[in-house]
Amino acid sequence: MIPSSLNYHKAGSVEEALDLLEKYGDDAKLLAGGHSLIPVLKLRLNDTEHLIDIGKIPELKEIKEESGNIVIGAGVTHGAIVESDLIKEKLPIFSEGADLIGDVQVRNFGTIGGSIAHADPASDWPAMMLAVDATMHIQSKPGKGSGNEKREVKAEDFFMGLFTTDLAEDEILTAISIPIPPAGTKNTYVKFMQPASRFSVVGCAAMITRNNGKCENVRLAFSGASAKPYRAKGAESILEGADYNDENIAAAIEKVTEGVSVLSDHFATEEYRAHLAKVYAKRALKALN
Repeated sequence: MIPSSLNYHKAGSVEEALDLLEKYGDDAKLLAGGHSLIPVLKLRLNDTEHLIDIGKIPELKEIKEESGNIVIGAGVTHGAIVESDLIKEKLPIFSEGADLIGDVQVRNFGTIGGSIAHADPASDWPAMMLAVDATMHIQSKPGKGSGNEKREVKAEDFFMGLFTTDLAEDEILTAISIPIPPAGTKNTYVKFMQPASRFSVVGCAAMITRNNGKCENVRLAFSGASAKPYRAKGAESILEGADYNDENIAAAIEKVTEGVSVLSDHFATEEYRAHLAKVYAKRALKALN
């Protein structure tokens, strides 16, 4: 199928995009890389009269270090993250994770902001956002959205449910900031992927700081396993302040789906997904040795 007829608008700035959103309201959708929106429009599962292209806005395409944080514009492609020397040095989990997304074409056009805003339970970025304690930077016109022109939302509060985030229709996700991990920190992302789409059936993001042999700042987060990404806080609590050894890792792994409603679909049953969560948690944690 092909999308129904629509009007295309190319925004040159965030302010122009916000003006267009205000003008066309519920009849407008934002387009960045298009890998989430275009298939939905082609299948006519969603429809719009106005498409606002924000994919070429310069301020959304930057990767920089600022005040102890890595700041990534929402329009940065997965491929640009893979190739960024700054990301490779300071946040290798993002280099690894981005390189597992789709194929070369998807990585070269798909954007980090588009993926996060779409909040597909099988996407990879949400788990990584939780693991690195990311903050979402959101902008609206004054008096619109939350009532504030700019606001910040922690990843843990941003992802609210299946394809649902704390992002209003008249707001734009402009950037993601991540605290640069302290010395002694290792992080990684691993996943069991659907062979055709390369979406995650289960993905696991892990980060641990080692201090005198003890684990600190333990974060273990999952995509694909549930309707929304989550941190396995029961597993984290076992490792926090403890020795990094096989016994503690094994105990933590048993807690990774505790209190979680695990998904079941044609890709994997609830039982199999829960099993995969343990397997990939073990792989992620062992990779941090």
